[in-house]
Amino acid sequence: MGKARLLIVEDDQDISNMLKIYFSGHDFEVDTALRGAEALEKTRQNLPHLIVLDIMLPDIDGFEVCRILRTHTRTSHVPIIFLTQKDERSDKLQGLELGADDYVTKPFDIEELKLRVQRAITRAEQQSLTDPRSGLPSGRLIEEQLRRIIRLGDWSFMDIRILNLEAFRDVYGFVAADNVLRFTAMLLGEVVDELGTLNDFIGHAGGDNFVVITTQEASKEIQRKLIDRFANEVLAHYSFIDREQGYILTEASDGSQQKAPMMTLVVGEVSPREYDFSDIREITELAAEARRQNN
Repeated sequence: MGKARLLIVEDDQDISNMLKIYFSGHDFEVDTALRGAEALEKTRQNLPHLIVLDIMLPDIDGFEVCRILRTHTRTSHVPIIFLTQKDERSDKLQGLELGADDYVTKPFDIEELKLRVQRAITRAEQQSLTDPRSGLPSGRLIEEQLRRIIRLGDWSFMDIRILNLEAFRDVYGFVAADNVLRFTAMLLGEVVDELGTLNDFIGHAGGDNFVVITTQEASKEIQRKLIDRFANEVLAHYSFIDREQGYILTEASDGSQQKAPMMTLVVGEVSPREYDFSDIREITELAAEARRQNN
């Protein structure tokens, strides 16, 4: 997997900077926030793999930040480790009741904190809660959302695939391909944040396949913007020469070179407006078929 993304929410700048330097030196991608509102905004902009969250913040406390994150569909799965000066049982219970994954009391052993962070991220991945490359919900969490929406009326399910990612990986390598997956996850978050709601769902079904669950009203505009922005912005992942010629050269099985198109997004959509679903597999199968027809 690529670097795990941490969000450190701590109003003491000395502690915040120390944690950023330490975790960056251990191959984490680290962002910081000094206030709760800033943490909520940064989480929406770039979903972290884990949040280290101080309880005592100058605007809203960590308990409220945790409650808001757990309430919204798109952030409900993100592991949270509380960081606080308090060592009271009632505070620990309140944090755990709100859905925190762990609790560390200041002054803390930074090596122990690192182990707790690694353990929480690994546990989420092993339980098929998140994809290790994108940090987005996967497996079980996608199934839970499908079981939720099948009982509802106003929703649209999108099956989204990156075309020609395999050819790109063959030429540019696995690290570059994983960067495209992370870019796609960020793009999905930005577009859904702009045109959808915080209760919309974004997932990574695996490989080059993503899903979005939104309202029927917002779905068409989200699709249009996703496809247009991806086509334009993914070009930054190619070399200047490949961008100029509009294709990449890959090696065929017989050793000859062949042209592969640039990466694009293709989307298949289904909603209860067109179908009467009785099983979640019908949702995914019909969306995948709609996507194949749009290839």
